[in-house]
Amino acid sequence: MKKYLFNPYVLCLVAFASFTSCKNSDKNTSRATGWQINSKEGGFQYNTNFKEQETAPGLVFLEGGTFTRGKVQDDVMHDWNNTPTQQHVQSFYMDETEVTNKMYMEYLDYLKSVYPPDDPAYANIYKGALPDTLVWRNRLGYNEVMTNNYLRHPAYAEYPVVGVNWVQAVQFSEWRTDRVNELMLEREGYLAKNSKYAVVNGETEGGFSTETYLNSPENIYGGQIDSLQGKAKRDSTNVFAKRSSGVIMPSYRLPTETEWEYAAAALVGTREYNNYRGRKKYPWEGEYTRSGKRKTRGDQLANFKQGKGDYGGIAGWSDDSADITAQVKSYPPNDWGLYDMAGNVAEWVADVYRPIVDDEANDFNYYRGNVYMKTAIGEDGRVEVVGREGIRYDTLANGKIVARDLPGEIAMVPVDQNDTYLRTNFDVSDNRNYRDGDKGSTRYYDMFSEEENIEDGKRMYNAPKNQVQRDSLGNLIKQIDDSNTRTTLINDDVRVYKGGSWKDRAYWLDPAQRRYLPQYMATDYIGFRCAMSRVGSKAKEKKTPRH
Repeated sequence: MKKYLFNPYVLCLVAFASFTSCKNSDKNTSRATGWQINSKEGGFQYNTNFKEQETAPGLVFLEGGTFTRGKVQDDVMHDWNNTPTQQHVQSFYMDETEVTNKMYMEYLDYLKSVYPPDDPAYANIYKGALPDTLVWRNRLGYNEVMTNNYLRHPAYAEYPVVGVNWVQAVQFSEWRTDRVNELMLEREGYLAKNSKYAVVNGETEGGFSTETYLNSPENIYGGQIDSLQGKAKRDSTNVFAKRSSGVIMPSYRLPTETEWEYAAAALVGTREYNNYRGRKKYPWEGEYTRSGKRKTRGDQLANFKQGKGDYGGIAGWSDDSADITAQVKSYPPNDWGLYDMAGNVAEWVADVYRPIVDDEANDFNYYRGNVYMKTAIGEDGRVEVVGREGIRYDTLANGKIVARDLPGEIAMVPVDQNDTYLRTNFDVSDNRNYRDGDKGSTRYYDMFSEEENIEDGKRMYNAPKNQVQRDSLGNLIKQIDDSNTRTTLINDDVRVYKGGSWKDRAYWLDPAQRRYLPQYMATDYIGFRCAMSRVGSKAKEKKTPRH
């Protein structure tokens, strides 16, 4: 008679496998209907294994929280625009460094390859994305070396890009979103290996757009998606990724002003239980701009203008080691792990500028600048995808021409009354001037008058109206508004920029300080970095109230 030995390890493995199988079975069984989820036979398909959002390339995770926005230690300018308000920021991600020349050059190289400037249909796409290198010029200064070399020379590869206006920064963020999602889809097998190079190498006529892929996937890559699908997905139920697949990343974008200030202040470094210990004047602790640590004592902690005619101290002394911008990561990061949140270059943020932050209207993810859009639907009931002949261009107030849509992207239109009917949270598409002195809130408002008939002296924001038109031959006619009745520079096209720069005194290094500039203008001291929203849980790790 044979004897069978009892192995406890085998029993444990069997039990664990059974437990895991039951657990997975429960996860893939609908609590609503009892039907099977992700069945090979079809039905509802959903990513039941999703854990948390992956940190996208170049980004750092910032856990959201409450802080006092607009709290400054000094207000020598008396701008009346730093009123402290209590705000709560949702968790998000932000670029570890400012966008560099090398990163922006990759963008330009892509546009030049996919939309050749010598093609009349694409002529203004590449040109409209070029930074303004002439921002370095000064009537009484010799800066031609930066004009000719700063953007393209490898010596400046890891320096922050400048000469980029707000519109260009937004378009770079949109391009970056598509390139990263293209990579994610390829990695997960939804696209064939190296399909991301198909457009650059001229193998397909159309490009990849995230929103087009989600809404009308048959139109990406010029309608050649079938030949570029990943082998693992061709015979699968999940032929195309969806939002529910958990593969598509949220959009790269400019951070809101509230997010930027929260990230720069990095109050998490002074947190003790549920309070912040003391106040911080700069992104680092202490009242001074020099390091107090024994190893680096006396070193500047940021790149800024130290005094009249002093952009970097005297030769051979421990200064900020830069006269113009500095290579990113040249100075210690703040407590979030973010570099150059003070000095080097100031940075564009998403918000439209207004002097007052209305925390009574909203104290959660505060942002002024919402313009709600929706996908355009054609007469055939399908979403409209921009074609080669359907590219639309915007002519900015300074005459620069930029593409509004790129071929392969979905055409967008403003939401209308059908979308806002009986809503209480918004009632128009454009909300940039909500509660700021527009017709509905100005003290000069007359319900029987049209906005155009209000006297210039009675407009809440009476900014110059520079116009650009074209004559019958297509030549630009630039009309500068030099009226002496204008009372402000503020309008819906003026954007906030934050942080001090290599050209600013230490006063502007305070994260709460804020300035503004028309969105079509560029300078030699303003750059930008991208952010991304966090989906799902607030924190990456589970915490107890005590922590």
